[in-house]
Amino acid sequence: GAPYRGGDAVFAGDSSVLLSAVGNRVATTDLAAASSLTLPFESSANIARLATSPSGDFLLACDDKGRALYANLRRRAVLHRVSFKAAPSAVRFSPDGQFIAVAVGKLVQIWRSPSFRREFFPFHLLRTFPGFAAGVTSFDWSPDSASLLVACKDLTARLLPVKRGTGNKPFLFLGHRAAVVGAFFATDKKTGRVHGVYTVSKDGAIFTWNLVEGDDAASPPSPGTPEQESEQNGEPEIDAGNRKRKSLGELEEPSTTPLHLAKWELQKKNFFMQAPAKLTACDYHRDLDMVVVGFSNGVFGLYQMPDFVCHCQLSISREKITTAIFNSLGNWLVFGCAKLGQLLVWEWRSETYILKQQGHYFDVNCIAYSPDSQLIATGADDNKVKVWTAATGFCFITFSEHTNAVTAVHFMANNHSLLSASLDGTIRAWDLFRYRNFKTFTTPSPRQFVSLTADQSGEVICAGTLDSFEIYVWSMKTGRLLDVLSGHQGPVHGLMFSPISAILASSSWDKTVRLWDVFESKGAVETFQHSHDVLTLAYRPDGRQIACSTLDGLINFWDPFDGLLMYTIEGRRDISGGRLMTDRRSAANTSIGKYFTTLCYSADGSYILAGGNSKYICMYDIGEQVLLRRFQITRNLSLDGVLDFLNSKNMTDAGPLDLIDDEDSDVEDGIDQQTRGSLGHGLPGSMANRGRPIARTKCVKFAPTGRSFAAATTDGVLLYSVDESFIFDPTDLDIDVTPEKVEEALAENQQQRALVLSLRLNEDSLIKKCIFAVDPSNVRAICSSVPFKYLQRLIDAFADLLESCPHLEFILLWAQVPFSSSFFLSKLLVLVKH
Repeated sequence: GAPYRGGDAVFAGDSSVLLSAVGNRVATTDLAAASSLTLPFESSANIARLATSPSGDFLLACDDKGRALYANLRRRAVLHRVSFKAAPSAVRFSPDGQFIAVAVGKLVQIWRSPSFRREFFPFHLLRTFPGFAAGVTSFDWSPDSASLLVACKDLTARLLPVKRGTGNKPFLFLGHRAAVVGAFFATDKKTGRVHGVYTVSKDGAIFTWNLVEGDDAASPPSPGTPEQESEQNGEPEIDAGNRKRKSLGELEEPSTTPLHLAKWELQKKNFFMQAPAKLTACDYHRDLDMVVVGFSNGVFGLYQMPDFVCHCQLSISREKITTAIFNSLGNWLVFGCAKLGQLLVWEWRSETYILKQQGHYFDVNCIAYSPDSQLIATGADDNKVKVWTAATGFCFITFSEHTNAVTAVHFMANNHSLLSASLDGTIRAWDLFRYRNFKTFTTPSPRQFVSLTADQSGEVICAGTLDSFEIYVWSMKTGRLLDVLSGHQGPVHGLMFSPISAILASSSWDKTVRLWDVFESKGAVETFQHSHDVLTLAYRPDGRQIACSTLDGLINFWDPFDGLLMYTIEGRRDISGGRLMTDRRSAANTSIGKYFTTLCYSADGSYILAGGNSKYICMYDIGEQVLLRRFQITRNLSLDGVLDFLNSKNMTDAGPLDLIDDEDSDVEDGIDQQTRGSLGHGLPGSMANRGRPIARTKCVKFAPTGRSFAAATTDGVLLYSVDESFIFDPTDLDIDVTPEKVEEALAENQQQRALVLSLRLNEDSLIKKCIFAVDPSNVRAICSSVPFKYLQRLIDAFADLLESCPHLEFILLWAQVPFSSSFFLSKLLVLVKH
């Protein structure tokens, strides 16, 4: 997938955690810990706007259907939901966290942010400001949260009062010739008072406005009047009809005039000179008095204000920059490109990348786990192969030598090399140490490869073709073509070696599964006939069973030694679900997509995962032939095939209303509708309409450890793992060993007893709570009294805390006790041996 798909990117308060919208979910990237995580909740449509509270504890995420989620970031839970009348074009918290400014259509609304009290409706609308001729692009709050600066598409910026009683008439900043992209308050570094405003427009102009105080706020004298003549002659003004001057002491007093009623003057105009490119994103940092701008040609610039001095100007790509922000300290710049799925964090002082991630341009076709489950390789229609770290979710290498779509990837058993097959007629081997293509396998005549596998020793590579219906066999050492296996009469989409022998299994659209003895060159050893086209196959890890899916929605299980059909699972009703916009039949009656296109066994071979052109992934128990669980990959209504029932009012004689392209031709609000709605509609099999991508699963793979599995879906690669918090596995359970007893022991200051009880319960949260309840002076005494059989669990808790806990010294104080005591050290050596 991609770490960014459009909309806003924001920091969680003053922390190093970056939040970005990825479809209908929010991805968090911890730049300090170099890890990423997707929040467990999801919206009903693609998220477009994000805003975090000043403390960084709360998040407001608004989708393009007008619905918003108010979530607690620490708990990763949704607290409230609210629906606006239209999709917000801008949203921002006030500096004191009490208000939220939301732009809905041509209105600006001020909402009171939810409190900690239980309320029937926590969002309370305080004020609404109408009168805008076009949409709003961005907000900026004054430091005292009393004024709101609004940038509009009607070529103006407006200064609005937040509190009632100060008038409703806003101050208008005029003069721009294009839509205003951003407007920002400038403050005095000593007093913290607002003294100026910067407005930035789409045509690359930035205007500097100054606040006029005292007598300077009056209008200048008209030409030909006595006041104007006295100024020219240098005569001082006197009394009566002339303007009164304030004393020095009065000038030093802060002005109580509201900002929207004060006088503002245009001091100067500056231009970025990037024509014909348009300015698409900008941000301002008050403490540094610096402006960062991004353009539609991929160029960004950093400027020192008010002198307009350029610090740096660089090019990221040739595509439009849709977001550009500072972090709280101002040393990091964040840029996002929605079309490329690119997210960059740049440290401008040292001119280095803190983060540089880019997802696949089109849908992911195939995935593969490395033998140690540490790496994940993906291939997509953008001709690229990417290798990701499973623990952090970061891509660390991209191979782009293929010239056509990548259809299959396979890790070698040595964990040091990777194979990829492509429609360009090549099989490429990649070195994961030197990051280079060290071998390329081709055929005498060009072929399109759609399946790939290698034997356990890594000496033989086999690939199935789409056009010639053949299987090609190469030697990994010499790169020579050893054999061509013929016999199939349809595309060979399934190919896999037996884990325990040299038998190769292949499946084809000719309704057969064939077994080949590659090393003996005996051709097809056995053929399993089916009544419908065979779409894919998978070997059980022990090599004693083959599973294959057919076009009629069945999963057949064969014994490869006896050639007998062992089980059959009918999954048509399990995977069916979701109606496309173009469907004339209901989801229950249509036959489209009611079959599995990808299969994968669990590590122990007792379960099987199955996915296809549906919003579901099914997990079956093979022995009982029953559906254990059905995973819904997305609830994003921005994708097609998610709803089971469509609204009949959207269906007309001319076709569905959703297929009508009524969006703006030039998207200016930072949300690229072209991300994957219209980019790949011309590719074969990418989607059935030009409106929305279709929710489906192209590939599923279990990790060799059996603790997680990955699915290549329309939203990207989804990783599902076992939730350890729901596993109750006590080590020494008794009738009086309960969480309540642990809490009682802590309340009575019996910290040693509480720690032992939590270790017996084996509850991670209770163990950590007891660890932090101990005073540092008592750590050695309490840790030394822990029974030996619980020592391993305690050390595991230390290791877990060292990765994420900020109290490093306190955890190290705990951890050094078992290793410094000779008593514990001797027993620890025994534990290691066993």
